Amino acid sequence: MTPGLRREAVTWAIREKEYSQRRACRLIGMDPKTWRYASRRPDDAAGRGRLRELAQERRRFGYRRLHILLGREGMAMNHKKLFRLYREEGLSVRKRGGRKRAMGTCSPMMLPDGPNQRWSLDFVSDALNNGRRFRVLTVVDDYTRECLALVADTSLSGERLGRELDRIGEHRGWPLMIVSDNGTEMTSNAILAWQQKRSVLWHYIALGKPQQNGFVESFNGRFRDECLNEHLFRNIAHARTVIDAWRVDYNAVRPHTSLNGMTPEAFTQHAKKAYNNPQTLTQN
Repeated sequence: MTPGLRREAVTWAIREKEYSQRRACRLIGMDPKTWRYASRRPDDAAGRGRLRELAQERRRFGYRRLHILLGREGMAMNHKKLFRLYREEGLSVRKRGGRKRAMGTCSPMMLPDGPNQRWSLDFVSDALNNGRRFRVLTVVDDYTRECLALVADTSLSGERLGRELDRIGEHRGWPLMIVSDNGTEMTSNAILAWQQKRSVLWHYIALGKPQQNGFVESFNGRFRDECLNEHLFRNIAHARTVIDAWRVDYNAVRPHTSLNGMTPEAFTQHAKKAYNNPQTLTQN
């Protein structure tokens, strides 16, 4: 029996059975001082409220990741205290059912009006000649439609994703926002730490709503149709060579209809001249 249940049992015996305090505590096996103790803990109303808001916004985040998010907002507290508040508020990560159901977005989407303001990420899967599966990380600039990276490997973890983003950012600079789905790599602790270190806003689309990440989804369709479905890959090294050659062709040669027939690289140069200080985003 927990201390809380023992306290309730003593209170019931005193009120309903008219037992003395000493007798009720002796029957329940509880020290009278423990029963009389009044907690002096603050109610932490602000922390509880923000914890509930974050838990509703990030439905697949447990208390450890919520602890990181609260720390970013200046609500620093011991992880044990946070876990106690998490349990007292009745919060938990529900087990997934057999079917995914679309949920609404949890934060407003921001629209870019210049280059290097918002990137989109996703993964595409394919197989080698021997049947071994591999994945390709696709990174796209949502404004210029430029393919920033195509990283092919048999395994791509959250830490590897952070390193690839660092590699892109070293020569392009960091975006204001990154858009992705809720995959395990995107919501890993490594990516949460990367966001905090780089001060980049990360927008997760709603579950079952890939159209909210339409720029990279459209790119993935062209990438599969024009590259993956047109080649047979002997090994991962061959796949990387072919994929990188296609990326160069896509950025520098292939005309893009949504850019009035310009290539992404040409449109990027044009946009840089028109937007000398593009570090602003407009809310949708």
